[in-house]
Formats: sequence, structure tokens, C-alpha cells
Amino acid sequence: MKTEINSFDDLLRAARTHRERQRLLFVFAGAELPDDATSEQRERFAQGEGGALVPLMCVDRLPEELDSFDTLLRESQQFENPTQPWRLVFAAALSGTSAKAPTEDDADPVLRRMVEAVKTGAISAYLPFNREGLPVRLG
Repeated sequence: MKTEINSFDDLLRAARTHRERQRLLFVFAGAELPDDATSEQRERFAQGEGGALVPLMCVDRLPEELDSFDTLLRESQQFENPTQPWRLVFAAALSGTSAKAPTEDDADPVLRRMVEAVKTGAISAYLPFNREGLPVRLG
């Protein structure tokens, strides 16, 4: 059975009810304008569109550690650089067993791969959400 994810909170509900215990992985990304950007690209970027994705921070959480998207947003704001706010958060889930969720040590190498994937634009395996907790379609 496939679960439709129309919001971050849908993702939380799906992770909480999954047969195997889950650990959620998040990479927060901002956008930068390349040095060789055209004037049209610069204009779009000034309007909040375009740019190259840049990983800014990452974290893993058990689904029960997050009440809602607002909880994750508040936590991210404690570590966010005000001069470079994140625009998207990429989410993934790491499965454990029915009795045991993956540990932080299990999540660490997967988070590192996610960060590298965001750097290279290989993001199709992840769910991107905006700052309102809504899924975003890229490309």
C-alpha cells in the first residue's frame, strides 16, 4: 500500500505507522547563485527562484521526536545562519526492524550520502519540502 504524501505531517504519520521502525533523515539546503550567472538568472534568484542547491545542515530524528513540521522548523531555526536561510529540506527514511529503529550511528553514513547527493543534484530519491512543510516538485 502506497501512502500519498501531501505534507510533511503526512510523512510523519506514515513513518510512525510503518511496519518497520523508522529514522527520518533531513538535509536542509539553501541556494547560491553561480559566479557566472546571467542577468536573467540573477533577476530570478533575487525573486527567490533558481540558483544552485547547497547543503547547509543535516539531522536525523525518530518520528516520535517530532510532533509536526513546526517542531522541525523551530529546531532548524536555532542552527540556521540568518544570512543564508534554508529553502528546502530533503527528507528520507531509514528502516530498522519491527522491534528496533536504526540508530544515529546507522544514520550517519546515509546522511553523508544525502549531503553529497544534494551537492551533485542527484536528489530524485528524496522528498523535498519547503519552509511551510509542503512538498515541492523540482525540475
